[in-house]
Amino acid sequence: MSALAKTGLFSEINGLDTSVFDSPQLNEYMSLNRTIWRSVRQSLQQFLCDETHTVRKQINVDDVAVPIKEVRMHMPAKIGDYTDFYASREHATNVGVMFRGKDNALMPNWTHLPVGYHGRASSVVVSGTPLRRPNGQRRPNPDSPPVFGPSTRLDYELEMAFFVGPGNSLGTPLSVDEAEDRIFGVVLMNDWSARDIQAWEYVPLGPFLGKSFGTTVSPWVVTMDALEPFRVMQPEQDPEPLPYLRCSSADKRGGFDINLNVHIKPYESNEYFALTRSNLKYMYWSLRQQLAHHTVNGCNMRPGDLCGTGTISGLTEESFGSMLELSWSGKNPIKLGSSEISRTFVEDNDTVRLTGYCQGEGYRVGFGDRRFRTVTLPNV
Repeated sequence: MSALAKTGLFSEINGLDTSVFDSPQLNEYMSLNRTIWRSVRQSLQQFLCDETHTVRKQINVDDVAVPIKEVRMHMPAKIGDYTDFYASREHATNVGVMFRGKDNALMPNWTHLPVGYHGRASSVVVSGTPLRRPNGQRRPNPDSPPVFGPSTRLDYELEMAFFVGPGNSLGTPLSVDEAEDRIFGVVLMNDWSARDIQAWEYVPLGPFLGKSFGTTVSPWVVTMDALEPFRVMQPEQDPEPLPYLRCSSADKRGGFDINLNVHIKPYESNEYFALTRSNLKYMYWSLRQQLAHHTVNGCNMRPGDLCGTGTISGLTEESFGSMLELSWSGKNPIKLGSSEISRTFVEDNDTVRLTGYCQGEGYRVGFGDRRFRTVTLPNV
């Protein structure tokens, strides 16, 4: 981008200081606005697709492109703050049934607001970064005192996340309609969970060490303009949300049709086995509702802040977005294909692969192929 900027490719875009492309991360570029992002995207598309483009007389695509096999991917932005939501009704219901019973599966607030918690930005890492199995307190026997040691119920969470663009000033909430244009783009996310550590610690203040040991995101950020053709209606919301969570624009479609898959390569095998086939369109609370709710109390969001959707599950078992659900809290081993291997949770040196894509008419918008491997943290 920096090399292309020097050719004048973006010179006619109002409000764009091309020095933002000299930065190793995207925060400065994210701080601009959707009109500029759209213009840059269009200029890039024209340069790449039009062999007669005037800039092609100065520089070839090969002069600025790097073979994908030689690319070392980095974190797209410096993340100042990280929030994780709990926006899938199916996932929240499944977890609630497991731990509170069918009659009390959803907490009373769940259908009225996007539930979320503040995560740990320092341990958000780019895919390819190995993560160690966390140590912590857990209570495997409810009639005995807690024990200390490595988690025995390590799990993936199939999520997506969005990077905030310009954000908002302290004390100035964003409406749902404004929030739409403050989202820069979307990535795949695996919010690792140590279910046993989390179960013992989370009352009364929520997740802590069971989550903060690592969250993995893909380096590929797909912009909202690229997702526009895949916009769909989100699930019906009943009861109707309060006014600040309603969209007043003509386009009421708050969801996106993004296919999401999880495969696992167990340490005993060289083969990947399918675990989850889900879709972002199942998510109850939309991305714009999440951002609007986050700011409604006046909380200021900044360029590069990261917001996760929470685990994305659907109605069918194959769409469950975590091993907690697939194994129903470890009670039902998950048989991997036609092999003799099974899992209830992630074991040491397993590799978890997340993929995502939008399918258009004769084309596909992809989020990359992200692989995550765990290793053991020695006891202290």
